[in-house]
Amino acid sequence: VNMPVYLGMRYGNPSTGDVVRQMVTDGITEVFIMPLYPHYAMSSYETAVVKAMEEINAQAPTMRTHLLQPFYKDDDYIEALVASAVPLIEEDDLLLFSYHGIPERHVQISDPSHAHCLVREDCCDTPHPCHATCYRHQCLETTKAFLKKSGIPVEKTAVSFQSRLLKAPWLGPYTDHELQRFGKEGVKKIKVICPSFVTDCLETIEEIGIRGVEEFLSAGGESLELIPCLNTHPLWIKFLSGRINQWQDSLSSSQNS
Repeated sequence: VNMPVYLGMRYGNPSTGDVVRQMVTDGITEVFIMPLYPHYAMSSYETAVVKAMEEINAQAPTMRTHLLQPFYKDDDYIEALVASAVPLIEEDDLLLFSYHGIPERHVQISDPSHAHCLVREDCCDTPHPCHATCYRHQCLETTKAFLKKSGIPVEKTAVSFQSRLLKAPWLGPYTDHELQRFGKEGVKKIKVICPSFVTDCLETIEEIGIRGVEEFLSAGGESLELIPCLNTHPLWIKFLSGRINQWQDSLSSSQNS
């Protein structure tokens, strides 16, 4: 893709504000914002977008913006996820999908009807407009799409949520509790995939790859391995460049119409 690329961070450096400032200096008049979060959540996808728009509106109010929507079940994203993980999964493994946790109240607030999410047991399986902003639903859809493409039987898998804080209830079941339960119930080998993250970080390498291993082994398990995130996997890079090409094509079409 022959265009300038900028990296900005919501909490870290280079900051979103500094990057927008650099874009203004470089004369950028149109930008495709790509939040690197597969799933919508108030605390991740939304805050990244809001911060980017705040900085653009303050520093470059005439800059045109376009936005990559959550891609939690995009075929190309799922293909990249499967290709990166399946070669590492052995026949006797339990595959645990460990998603980043969020407070239950965030899910409920994101439900525009305020009467569906977490109100009924099958809320994520019953079609509803709130699924466009339902983090839990989107995580489960990623899991379903992964299993369909990979052919791994659902009975050899489990889903949990990690990185919770104390006090308010968070989405469950909790990953650390599940690892202890599996160990006590005689599960010997676990592979853990963390699809909320596209790159490895403390919450994958340390929380799962170190502390998760200790929790599982202390409960009686024999082996827990973290499946690396997509990082620089060729199909992940292909997915990103493909979405940029789609954006370019849409710009060309609108300019020629």
